[in-house]
Amino acid sequence: MNFLAHLYLSKENKNILIGNFISDAIKGSDYKNYPHEIKAGILLHREIDTFTDSHPIVRKSMHRLNKRYRHYDGVIIDLLYDHYLAKNWANYSEIPLALYAKYIYAFLLENIQSFPEELQKLLPNMIKHNWLVTYASLEGMERVLAGMNRLTKGISKMDLAIEDLKLYYKEFEEDFTLYFKELEKFTDEKTSFLLSK
Repeated sequence: MNFLAHLYLSKENKNILIGNFISDAIKGSDYKNYPHEIKAGILLHREIDTFTDSHPIVRKSMHRLNKRYRHYDGVIIDLLYDHYLAKNWANYSEIPLALYAKYIYAFLLENIQSFPEELQKLLPNMIKHNWLVTYASLEGMERVLAGMNRLTKGISKMDLAIEDLKLYYKEFEEDFTLYFKELEKFTDEKTSFLLSK
């Protein structure tokens, strides 16, 4: 899953949220250097990624994609699923997405000094372009996918994935809705387990 899903799945626990947000920048066993709840958030992010990568519904979504993306398929599906979470946000949260994003950005900025360097560089860009809200529209997704393609110097061809999204829009949405229901249950159980350790 991508940023919005990981943040949302952290629920109300701010330390879990921090760990979940910084997890990709924490290598190997370096997570052990963090306080208990942040450590749980880092591990939760890894558990979510493992669950996602091996899930049959996610695999079905990946098979819908054009073959041109090769090993970027998973990244694309993460982004597309964040689109459906953002688009259907009112089904998952009583707080409007724009307000939620504003709160999250402020909270992350308050804690930015404790983040790995790459995230200290990324966060201002994330806020400037309002990534979390941008995911909700097709125009926003077109910009996001084009930006990701630029990051890979055009190798990923991710800018073309907007075509796949439009072609299988309803099917991807059905995949996401079924999958996310299972992911929420998995995450709730895994969070309780990690916090109890």
